[in-house]
Amino acid sequence: MIPQGVQVFVALDAVDMRSSFERLSGIAKEQIGYDARGGALFVFYGRRRDALKVLFFDGSGMCIFYKRLDRGAFQLPQATTEGAHHVEVDDATLDALLDGVQVEERPRARARRPRMH
Repeated sequence: MIPQGVQVFVALDAVDMRSSFERLSGIAKEQIGYDARGGALFVFYGRRRDALKVLFFDGSGMCIFYKRLDRGAFQLPQATTEGAHHVEVDDATLDALLDGVQVEERPRARARRPRMH
């Protein structure tokens, strides 16, 4: 699915998952320093880490791939330098991430019962 040799950048700061093309393109430019139409893939995740968006340019327009896990959370790569806002990964790491290989279970929230006074 992912072309060989393409640059893949994972943003390390969570984004609002309602963000679309323009906002994600702006984050790619501001935080990662690359134009979203340059051929790289940009991976963004929400604060709960149960959803990812991949932004890329296919030659004729911008595309967004969106994946939400039924349960668990994505285990994202660690920053290679202190204060980094993104990390570059290879295509095999991205494949594994999207396939769910790097998934950690997150505890389910307990249902709250209304308090009786």
